[in-house]
Amino acid sequence: MKKISIYDSTLRDGAQAQGISFSVEDKIKIVEKLDSIGIDYIEAGNPGSNPKDLEFFERVKKIDLKNSKIIAFGSTRRVNIPVDEDANVKSLLKADTPAVAIFGKSWGFHVTDILKTTLDENLNMIRDTIAFFKSKDKEVVFDAEHFFDGYKADPEYAMKSLKAASEGGADSLCLCDTNGGTFPDEIYEITSKVVKEFKEDIGIHCHNDTGLAVANSIMAVKAGAVQVQGTMNGYGERIGNANLCTIIPNLQVKCGYNCILEESISDFTSTARYISEIANVMHDERAPYVGKYAFAHKAGMHADAVNKNPTAYEHITPETVGNERLFLMSEVAGRSAVLNFVNTIDSTITKDSPQTKLILEKLKEMEFKGYQYEGAESSFELIIRKILGKYQPHFELKEFKVVVNEPSLSNVNSSAIIKIKVDGQNEITADEGDGPVNALDNALRKALGKFYPQISQIKLTDYKVRVLDSGYATAAKVRVLIESTDGKDVWTTIGVSTDIIEASWQALVDSIEYKLTKDAK
Repeated sequence: MKKISIYDSTLRDGAQAQGISFSVEDKIKIVEKLDSIGIDYIEAGNPGSNPKDLEFFERVKKIDLKNSKIIAFGSTRRVNIPVDEDANVKSLLKADTPAVAIFGKSWGFHVTDILKTTLDENLNMIRDTIAFFKSKDKEVVFDAEHFFDGYKADPEYAMKSLKAASEGGADSLCLCDTNGGTFPDEIYEITSKVVKEFKEDIGIHCHNDTGLAVANSIMAVKAGAVQVQGTMNGYGERIGNANLCTIIPNLQVKCGYNCILEESISDFTSTARYISEIANVMHDERAPYVGKYAFAHKAGMHADAVNKNPTAYEHITPETVGNERLFLMSEVAGRSAVLNFVNTIDSTITKDSPQTKLILEKLKEMEFKGYQYEGAESSFELIIRKILGKYQPHFELKEFKVVVNEPSLSNVNSSAIIKIKVDGQNEITADEGDGPVNALDNALRKALGKFYPQISQIKLTDYKVRVLDSGYATAAKVRVLIESTDGKDVWTTIGVSTDIIEASWQALVDSIEYKLTKDAK
């Protein structure tokens, strides 16, 4: 298997995405996770940009990494400044990493109009900076910024920038599609020419502005690139960077390249979710390979075919990447899809079992009332368990009351009082929150936490409300969907009522009951 070095820049490029800000502790956790799956290079930040990165580089030295090499990132020396006097260069040395990534300009337009210097001085900056770090026994990756735009504008000068890096002693030359506007055929053609021209390892760094970052990265590998840069879950500025969660399975599972530890592929979905949790970003459930719906089936014909032979509608088995097959429950799903879902709870049930008919009738009845279990299979699982006699309630609601406060009279929006019964013991609790649903959630967690400590692991990640019959105005029926996670699994539950608080309560209770039922299996 040909080795492709995976270069992860989640901690730098990924941190440039809107809404993402990693603490030092966050970065340490991500480094340890990436190291455990066999990522070759972890670009961890620019030590010249902020004190937080400097603290991180001090901390990460104490970690015994088994598979990964930490890289500090920075620019070439500034215009007309001796390399050993440049502040950015000094900070890169202070980071004391075994490798550094140096970015320099490969597009003449950026040199003359942005840096405001000459084309020759830019080449000197590249050559001098890389030679300086090689003299300090560092492995050096040269990031040829805007290489593809530069090549299309002036191929000769773009190649000169790579030659300057080669003359400085760079270990690898990474071609950057910084604006994300290059097409796969262009990537292949240009990368092929570079591979033939230089003895150094060639890398690829793509942005996703045209939605082609993954395709472009793979085409570069086909053209001879042996290093792929990207971020986990595709985090990055603007549209994002090349998504390693798609690239790695594509290359390793589909194309036979060696990218990460072979045994780590089966943990890939959980790894992607783990990083989403640390980034505090909702995981993309429609992402290839690692999304919840990557292997989901709804249409009856499709589901029936997958039951007979999964290769009918799946390009790989979900377990290969640590994911699982999902049959979306709806009235159009078909008997076989529903039966397949039921069999995950009780394998003895067949299509002729009386319970199967009861479950199908219940599904149609609930959908008629406005429930929709496509994407809310966790609530449907609870219904199935009740019909099969495999449901044990973990608590009983006695009563609840919600009070919405006048904003001008209170710092909190709402408060809730709740009375539940667990194993014959009553518990009455009150709490506050930003809105009635949040107040109910807080009160319920407080009441149940005494009996079920694992409740603290649950985090509500999404809350959706849809009006089902808008013609009834404020008396309309609403459907509430609540997505929850315990940091490992993600599940969605549903509630329907003409009272939005009641509908929310149904979904909220199902969410907690599902977690407790799952833990009790």
